[in-house]
Amino acid sequence: MHDDRIHVGGDLDPKSAAYDIAIVGGGPGGYVAAIYGARQGARVVLIEKDTPGGTCLNRGCIPTKALVRTTEVYKTMQEAARYGCRGENIQVDFGRAMARKNRVVSGLVKGVESLLNKHTVTVLGGWGRLVDRETVAVKTTDHETLVKARHIIIATGSEPVSLPIPGALGSYTIDSTQALELQELPSSMVIIGGGVIGMEFAFIFARLGVKVTVIEYLDRILSLLDHDLSQEVFRSARTAGIKIHTSAKVTSIEEGADGQGVVAFEHAVTGEAFPELSAEKVLMAVGRRPFLEGVGAAELGIELDDSSGGIRVDDRMQTNIENIYAIGDVTGQLMLAHVASHQGIVAVDNILGQHSVMDYRAVPNAIFTDPEIAAVGISEDEAKARGIAVKVGRFPFAGNGKALTLGMSRGFVKLVTEPDTGIIIGGSVVGPGATDLIGEITLAVQHRLTARQVARTIHAHPTLPEAILEAAWAAESGALHLAD
Repeated sequence: MHDDRIHVGGDLDPKSAAYDIAIVGGGPGGYVAAIYGARQGARVVLIEKDTPGGTCLNRGCIPTKALVRTTEVYKTMQEAARYGCRGENIQVDFGRAMARKNRVVSGLVKGVESLLNKHTVTVLGGWGRLVDRETVAVKTTDHETLVKARHIIIATGSEPVSLPIPGALGSYTIDSTQALELQELPSSMVIIGGGVIGMEFAFIFARLGVKVTVIEYLDRILSLLDHDLSQEVFRSARTAGIKIHTSAKVTSIEEGADGQGVVAFEHAVTGEAFPELSAEKVLMAVGRRPFLEGVGAAELGIELDDSSGGIRVDDRMQTNIENIYAIGDVTGQLMLAHVASHQGIVAVDNILGQHSVMDYRAVPNAIFTDPEIAAVGISEDEAKARGIAVKVGRFPFAGNGKALTLGMSRGFVKLVTEPDTGIIIGGSVVGPGATDLIGEITLAVQHRLTARQVARTIHAHPTLPEAILEAAWAAESGALHLAD
């Protein structure tokens, strides 16, 4: 049922009429919220300074995965002899690869625009700034429009973080957005940051023939994952020719005589200096932060979170101002596109008087390294740190028929279960198809399925999901296709 404050239907003049919902930011949180709200009959205006889709579609998830696909094809062609095929003079045309990436992005942007139009969402181009609790000023280069709305959703996303390193603003230093706009492949690259963004780019550029070195401040790459997962990717990175320095701190970046960036760094604990590195490009990949510049949140008294710097919200995505909500990266919580989309639905539900809360127990995380990694729920390392007793079922892809036919047998599936009930509370995959396989485990965690239930669900053969089946058997009574 609709809240009594919501007026449904009717054509509106965006310059004068009141909307039910004004959404500032058209990323995966904002545009999904707009479409969902319009489908429920609300009058919705979406304010976006760029093109719909936000960072994810235009400068993140999609373009990077398009390039990942290029590297997969290239790697397969290079290894053609393994599969009984012949290939000669295999090369990458970087310009054509980037053009394909742009076509994929453009096609999806047009798809989002079509959906917004189909659901009669009013889209206003420009910078959105909250003037008061029910007014958003939309500014373009030559004019400003005031938009009235009963409810406002802030979905302005995030921006790349740049560390205050001397010399970090040189022409040789780039961020993730600029890395996706390169016109030519650099011969060498130093990547500062061994987290998700850094390692995804490390594999992309290394597979394309770039000499890549990663510098990570912590004692291992992908430190938020279980140690055995990050170690699997570490070994793969070394095999791919990626040099990795952990427990390392960059102290300065200077321009060398040849115009390249010269990176000075030291041991993060002892302070011992390492030999300087010279690279054509230095990629800053140390994370992202909520984007609030010019939004007007502070001026309006919207509370911010001290630790993340994002907008503080409750589990209904509501700020301290009753009719104002915030979703996505701007909240400083889980910076994942699919989380932003779900938060948008929760926010709209509550605006429309349908009680809904965010549940973060089963949020999948997908990382497109080589091999891929995906995880959901409570990890094995987290359980140990929190003193939670668990039983773990593991199955290697080396025992999976489909993985062997693909020639991709590196990695494993791991399920974390409650020892008494067998309920699956977490799981992870490192290996072929990990980012797709995590869907089944997410469903199991969300609906508290047991290892026994999964083990007794028929899985098609030969397929990669059989590795999940075997991991479930391993957690219950022992894997069927694995010798003790």
